Amino acid sequence: MMNKEEIKQILPHREPMLLVDEVEKVEENKAIGKYKVRGDEWFLQGHFPGNPVVPGVVLCEMMAQACCVLLADRAEKATPYFTSLNNVKFKDKVLPGDELVTECELVKSRHPFYFAAAKGKVNGKVHVSAEFSFALIS
Repeated sequence: MMNKEEIKQILPHREPMLLVDEVEKVEENKAIGKYKVRGDEWFLQGHFPGNPVVPGVVLCEMMAQACCVLLADRAEKATPYFTSLNNVKFKDKVLPGDELVTECELVKSRHPFYFAAAKGKVNGKVHVSAEFSFALIS
């Protein structure tokens, strides 16, 4: 299990934009990321007052950051940049107190491009899914 400090060795993100608490690489091309929504995050302040809901674009960022851990052994001295986001589906809202568990899979690569798929779950139920591509740029 990688903690935030270990994740920072792969991702260039820092608080408040680091949106993954821990990630476990479970197989060569699969990982599971976790983020606990505390309720005091910057993205909840105006989305929506009195009824906070994690914005869809933030859910995609959470999943993308978890996916990038799969590039760790390839990303030495390179930064993973988002290059596409496809087939995004929002099935349920994510709220303060929820833990988003992201199941990631690296599905294809053609250096410097890497393609992944992810599902974001809360209590075992899929709330969001998407396909991503990244480029590793030195």
